[in-house]
Amino acid sequence: MASAWERKRHCSHVEKAAAFLPRLLSEDSPKSEIQTVHGVLLFADISGFTALTEKFIQRSGTDRGTDELAQTLNYYLCDILEEMLIFGGDILKFAGDAVLVLWRTPPQELAKTISLVLQCSWQIQKKCGSRGTHVGQKVHLKIGISAGSMSLLTVGDRRRQYFLICGQVLGEVCEAEQLANAGEVILSATCWELCEQHRLRTKRLAGKRAVKVTGMDRMSWSERQDALRKLVQHSVSHCLEGEGATRPAFLLPSGRDVDEVLRKYVPEAALRKIYDSMPLGLLSELRPVTSLFIQLRLAEDNRTANLYRIVHSASRMMLEILCPHKGKINKVLLFDKGCTFLCVFGLTGEKLPYESLHALQSAMQIFNSCSTMLREIGAVSVAVTSGTVFCGVTGHPVRYEYTVIGQKVNLAARMMVHYPGLVSCDAVTYAASQLPPCYFKELPEREMKGLRHPGTVYQYVGVTEESIFGMALTKKRSEHVPLLGREKEIDLFVSCLKAYKALGQRHILAFEGPMGSGKSHLLTELAYLGQAAGHRVVAMELLEVNMRQSFSAIRTLMARALGLQDCELCSDRQRMLQTKLRGTIEESSFCLLNDVFLVEFPVSDKVREMCEAQRKMELHSTWAKVLEKTIGGEIGIFVIDNAHFIDPASWSIMAPMLRNVSLFMVVSLAPGYMRTESFCKAAAGNTTSQKITYLHLDELKPSAVVQKVCQDLGVVSISRDLARFLIARSSGIPYYCEELLRCLRCNDMLLFRTRRRGEKAEDSWENLITSAVEASPLAAASSSSAGNDGRVCIIRPDVNLENTVLPATLKEIALAQLDRIKPLGQMVLKFAAVIGPVFTTQLLSHMLPAGVRHKMNCVLNALVSDNILKRLKNTEVPEDVRGPTKGPATSLQAESGVERPPLSKTTVEQQPGVLAFCVPLLQEAAYELWPERQRVALHCKCAAFLEQHAHKCKSCSQGDFVAFHRFAVTSTQDGGSCQGPAAQGDSRSWEDLVLAGEQLKRDRTHATEDAADALQQQQQQQQQAFMEEDFGVAGRFLAKSEQTTELPSKTDGKHNGACQCKAIVESVLVPLARHYMAMGDAARAFYYLLECAAAYLHVSNGYMALMKLNEAEVLRNSVEKTENAIARFEEATFFSLKGEVCCHMGRLKLAKKMIRKALSLLKRQFPQTSVGAFVKSQVEKFPCAAYVARRASSLPQEARRKRLAWLLRQSCCLSLLEHLFSLEGTSSGQTFSRLAARMKANTDRAADSYRAADSRRR
Repeated sequence: MASAWERKRHCSHVEKAAAFLPRLLSEDSPKSEIQTVHGVLLFADISGFTALTEKFIQRSGTDRGTDELAQTLNYYLCDILEEMLIFGGDILKFAGDAVLVLWRTPPQELAKTISLVLQCSWQIQKKCGSRGTHVGQKVHLKIGISAGSMSLLTVGDRRRQYFLICGQVLGEVCEAEQLANAGEVILSATCWELCEQHRLRTKRLAGKRAVKVTGMDRMSWSERQDALRKLVQHSVSHCLEGEGATRPAFLLPSGRDVDEVLRKYVPEAALRKIYDSMPLGLLSELRPVTSLFIQLRLAEDNRTANLYRIVHSASRMMLEILCPHKGKINKVLLFDKGCTFLCVFGLTGEKLPYESLHALQSAMQIFNSCSTMLREIGAVSVAVTSGTVFCGVTGHPVRYEYTVIGQKVNLAARMMVHYPGLVSCDAVTYAASQLPPCYFKELPEREMKGLRHPGTVYQYVGVTEESIFGMALTKKRSEHVPLLGREKEIDLFVSCLKAYKALGQRHILAFEGPMGSGKSHLLTELAYLGQAAGHRVVAMELLEVNMRQSFSAIRTLMARALGLQDCELCSDRQRMLQTKLRGTIEESSFCLLNDVFLVEFPVSDKVREMCEAQRKMELHSTWAKVLEKTIGGEIGIFVIDNAHFIDPASWSIMAPMLRNVSLFMVVSLAPGYMRTESFCKAAAGNTTSQKITYLHLDELKPSAVVQKVCQDLGVVSISRDLARFLIARSSGIPYYCEELLRCLRCNDMLLFRTRRRGEKAEDSWENLITSAVEASPLAAASSSSAGNDGRVCIIRPDVNLENTVLPATLKEIALAQLDRIKPLGQMVLKFAAVIGPVFTTQLLSHMLPAGVRHKMNCVLNALVSDNILKRLKNTEVPEDVRGPTKGPATSLQAESGVERPPLSKTTVEQQPGVLAFCVPLLQEAAYELWPERQRVALHCKCAAFLEQHAHKCKSCSQGDFVAFHRFAVTSTQDGGSCQGPAAQGDSRSWEDLVLAGEQLKRDRTHATEDAADALQQQQQQQQQAFMEEDFGVAGRFLAKSEQTTELPSKTDGKHNGACQCKAIVESVLVPLARHYMAMGDAARAFYYLLECAAAYLHVSNGYMALMKLNEAEVLRNSVEKTENAIARFEEATFFSLKGEVCCHMGRLKLAKKMIRKALSLLKRQFPQTSVGAFVKSQVEKFPCAAYVARRASSLPQEARRKRLAWLLRQSCCLSLLEHLFSLEGTSSGQTFSRLAARMKANTDRAADSYRAADSRRR
């Protein structure tokens, strides 16, 4: 039977939103904060869930393992809930792997209802009590049941509300579940007293009043229906498929606003998407978040009213703390572990920079507030973890919740229990916060149930005496290599410093740039240059945490200038200040420094008598004197990294000081902060424009990126593919480049080799790939050894950089940008991300849900205006946009074996619907949000659309690039193809795909060409010597293969229209191979990799053909390991294309070896010896045309076209052999060349017979 999630249901927006609420709330909104409810409670817990999580993560990695875990749990939980709903249960609470269900009934009907619940429990245990998984870990179900009266509590504020069940019944049901073993049902003592005992067979538990149910007399159908009718539920209900299962409709008392109730209880992230007509499945994502588990240990004898007051006050306080950082309370649970809150930072649409830091600060605030405000709480425990989790819908299609599931959530729950009474965090949160070690304390390792290697756990202690006075610049300057790409900024600093020294005029240099743009490295370099010039430099770095500490910035700045950072005691700081500042400021003014330097000078009578305004003026005057004393007449430089984190109190002192005191200051700023805007406005003002220079840091140029990579790796050059990847992904931002490089190295994707002049390697396919990659490197400008002995870095041959996962740090940054976009825009970007970095609007429309297609153009226009996307345009009508005339297929079309739909002409007025992502990282981050099942379905839809256009252009006869390819592998084509739902290709979609392909080709080639040109200008002599080095035919070929102006294609000049195949291979064939790879369809992916290789050879791009065949080789090896055979024709085509590439690259011996192998697979043996050649030539003389013609006419069309594909491939191989042997210049070579020519002639005649027979049958 199909899972309930796979059955189609059509619901309104209100019905979808109401499914987030239990029946208890949806049919009657609570009239007061505390209500009494009567009924039976069932608590079901899945045992083995944490161990299952670990298995999935170990087997499939964090992202895919989390996805598989969520799917497995969701289907298992759905089956359990289906039975509960059929028996009239109301799902109150989800708790990860547990669920709390209520059967609401009048007190007099409790006995019958308990029997109903027991029958439901037995049926669930029979069907779902134990279930295996594909990772070998079994999960089991434990059930506890209790009954009686309980209280429904509603807590929260006017924006968000949460409900809880409390009372003796809840405690008993939790105890019953804990007493249960796998597959058992336990009744609490109260429930046993209230039930129909004559129906049950039970067993007493030693030392317990609860009983284990070992069997029961089942209720008859009429008894069950009678019990269902007496449940307290609304009469209007939805029917579920199954045994008459029902779910009451969402009804509210008249006069109430439905939206108002929904917004209070339903998570905002889910509600926004529902009201934007998004399908339920689109609510789920794989997303990095920070999770907080907060546990309030409560006294067992708390009265209901007191319990309500505690939880209500705590929830309101948490909402107030979390709200500024977009943190959300996802769950409030009142189970056996006290009152537990699950809070999440970074849910859909809520991601902010510095998320881990905000979470730690919030955790400490909540810990301190709960500890002091709520004295009834025995202990407060907070655990913080960060990582990828499943954020989305789990449960049943008619009753679900929006929650987070994953290893990191489990870890936080375990840490909360095993490290009580403090704020703990995992190693990922510790690193992501970027706080100094003094904010943390390493905790002893403890064994946690189900977790083998939880990693290091830290206590977050917050601000300490060690951290109170800040820190110096943390970036280290390299003494051996220069700072790349910042020559303009360094020259500006030097010139401004000279003017300051000569004229004594104050000046502020403000460098603004996004996170990772290299501001900190630049300031470290400038501080070094200032010290080297003999100036006194006072440098410090601010953190985001400093914004919340009054006087933090000015304290740090002056403390480092006065040497206070080494004074731990208050008395030591007071003596230092008196020593340094005596005679500079009056004794009565020292007390003004108390709040700033945390000292305790007595408040003087003079200061005490001042009003607030006078005290403020005196404080500013004092600071000016302190600053003058600090500089001491010397030429001093203040360097502040991250000056946008200056706190308001410090700024109130520093702003006037910057206008009036002669100093030289260098600061770095990030966009989007109030302090950055202050500096920017000051730089633009008439009175201060000559004193403040505001400079935006540009991205690194491609040449600088290449130089940086070579420096970081310690190599003289890198491969063009690696350079292309890093230039495109990093967008010229140094930090992005460093993180990408670190990810590649950690995953062992790079290969380091020592290149030597004239080094020769064995003539093999593997060495051919390696030499091809090394033959056209990009070298650092400073490398004098380019082309000589030296280490070079290339990508491992079995690595495809397009499939690399985005580093977690960069994903966080990209998602923070993505979440600033409106929900509908985010959804459109997620769909576009599956297509690729460049996409057409027709393909995007084909993929979008029907309910949002009409909004697509408006959303795209908004994204273009916000510089998220860019629209690609043609400035004129290209020559290659001409459609074929209608009519029968031409002879060349007949040769291809494919009749294509006619294309119509275009006009200048038509605007191509082609767009591209402005930032590649945004596309990758959006793509990785998709859960695997949805991702595969979308890849299938993409493939269905693109396969309509997977052929040559009109000027090249519109056939397969491997002639009759689809007919030669019919089973692969039919069995794996996604064709069907997409509309047939038309003129507009073809033109758009051509434009998209041209852009993809430019993106692939231009960045590295620009970098190569720049590097060549910097080291012209060395580069010239390097380029003249003899790499043989392969080097000369590769030097041309990736240039903007490629070799003429095979079809150039043969037809009136220009060839469009270069674009189509980029926008159709390459994506098709990627889509099928993502779908796990190796046969179809191999098919399109061969088409890609053939297409690149068709347009004379041997280098890319080589790369695609290398991908095919890796895929072929992986398929062999799984014992899935590649079709014989595919194998033959693979080797024949290898032979063509070897021929292009001058590896003639290897080319002949590959072609012979291909012919052998095609059942057309080519002799190895002269004797064999003589015998074969005699055999080839026998006439067989009549037999071939008769056989061709007798075969059905499918078999005839399949045979034709084999013949055409044989002809291609024999033609290449004829050419290869003719180059030898020996008599033996001429003999083999003539034989190949004769065999080709016979093969061509046979192909003509099959082609003629095919034409007659039409």
